[in-house]
Amino acid sequence: MTHSVILLGATGTIGRATYAALIAKGHRVVAPVRAACDLPKSVVTPFTQDALAALMVANDCDAVISCLASRTGTPGDAKAIDHDLNSMALAAAQTAGVASFVLLSAICVQKPKLAFQHAKLAFEAELRAAPITWSIVRPTAYFKSLSGQVDRLRAGKPFLLFGNGALTACKPISDADLADFLVRCISTPAMQNQTLPIGGPGPAITPRQQGEMLFAALGLTPRFTQVPVAMMTAIIGVLSLFGLVSKRARDKAELARIGRYYATESMLVWDTSTQRYDPDTTPEYGTQTLTAHYALLAASQASDDRGAHAVF
Repeated sequence: MTHSVILLGATGTIGRATYAALIAKGHRVVAPVRAACDLPKSVVTPFTQDALAALMVANDCDAVISCLASRTGTPGDAKAIDHDLNSMALAAAQTAGVASFVLLSAICVQKPKLAFQHAKLAFEAELRAAPITWSIVRPTAYFKSLSGQVDRLRAGKPFLLFGNGALTACKPISDADLADFLVRCISTPAMQNQTLPIGGPGPAITPRQQGEMLFAALGLTPRFTQVPVAMMTAIIGVLSLFGLVSKRARDKAELARIGRYYATESMLVWDTSTQRYDPDTTPEYGTQTLTAHYALLAASQASDDRGAHAVF
């Protein structure tokens, strides 16, 4: 069965992959954006609730897939995008009588400590309470978020590790596999009215293992430098102090907290009974592996498109 789908966040990397997956499966796609881009049939301005509702009605849309996400994760950006813009889209969908809403969230909201996590959780709760069929997809790490040190290694520098490089683990998933999973939600009853954590093909891998894989792909001898997590904590403390009088410093402190979070928390299912991350209960999906992605990066056949999410 084909659907008429409103795709939000279509200009991001996951959004573009989702657009391609929808088209490949024969669905009709309308992708409103807040500024012009090169996606076909995608420009709708202004990006308002009334405009979205009218667009949904005009195109007889029966599903929304939202890949909206704040680019920085700072409190203002998180509230405006992760919560408010999604909330506006949900209200428009209800006005237009859209049947289902698929939300791309994040697995890290299991242990919320950051502004963007609280914003995502607030909208998740709103979506679950709405009179609409919903699916909340919580993916683990993306390939692009684990690909930021290629140029460092090519320049002869060591791979940076936080702590001993084994503090965390994840089951990274490719853009294409995640996009396929998102698209399946609109047609698969078993995936609806569910919160769906999802990772790529296992096993779970640590940052040290990721470094070893990347060195192997580049044909280089592994070299590592360990960065103490305490150093990140100290930086956060200094920025927080300056943040008492400077919004810019407050935002930088939040970015540093985000970095520390990902350096110390695994992107796996959190088992509340054992109080640990559990790779065995973290679902796997797709066929594309991080090893294959690193091989493409090494051969300059894939790009590292992290944008505002760049750390290294």
